[in-house]
Amino acid sequence: MSAAPDTSAPPGAIDLNADLGEGFGRWTLTDDEALLSVVTSANVACGFHAGDPSTMRRVCERAAERGVRIGAQVSYRDLAGFGRRAMDVPPDELADEVAYQIGALEVFARAAGSRVSYVKPHGALYNRTVHDAEQAAAVVAGVRLAGDFPVLGLPGSKLLAAVAGAELPAVPEAFADRAYTAQGTLVSRREPGAVIHDPDAVVARALAMATAHEVVALTGEKIPVRARSLCLHGDTPGAAELAARVRAELLGAGVELGAFA
Repeated sequence: MSAAPDTSAPPGAIDLNADLGEGFGRWTLTDDEALLSVVTSANVACGFHAGDPSTMRRVCERAAERGVRIGAQVSYRDLAGFGRRAMDVPPDELADEVAYQIGALEVFARAAGSRVSYVKPHGALYNRTVHDAEQAAAVVAGVRLAGDFPVLGLPGSKLLAAVAGAELPAVPEAFADRAYTAQGTLVSRREPGAVIHDPDAVVARALAMATAHEVVALTGEKIPVRARSLCLHGDTPGAAELAARVRAELLGAGVELGAFA
């Protein structure tokens, strides 16, 4: 079995991650082929909010061919709600479900000659672990059951604090197409303006995050953003083209790009 190509970047470089494999059966959502030509890390749905075995295997194969790092995008068990509905899952059960999802993806990553390189929660689980220390600890417990993986999360979150406490690599990330509060958290998708659809604005915010390490909050304040990875959402119309534009603009500005793991 061959190892994944070494595309890790020097300190200070920016990783580009996107959610991939978010389909189920005959239904597809993300343009995986196009996004894999842009990103350096792929957050692959593991079957709980989207994804199925064949999709997971296909995305892992394509990612391995391109030297893109494979990450397990773990979620609450909420296929009908795309993992975006709030749920109360007992910590022990959540830890088991996180480990289960990582393990499932690892089978296909290794079959493709690669491996799972990191973990990122999705949707409601991601947002819950920003403030909920118990759920954050459960996610970390699940990660530790599966291995010693870096974990992507929001800077200042309970999740990244728990990750660091468990002596795992904590990787802060930012979102160019999501609105921020003055406290540095993401504006809820239930609120107007939570998702930024103007391509020019998304590109400008990505550049500001990568070069000035700041972003303008929804209420107008400039807030600091120190991120090792920049998320490019793949589930909106024109997402692949926008992601390619963001990559080109970052490179044009002299920003180094590369995977963190």
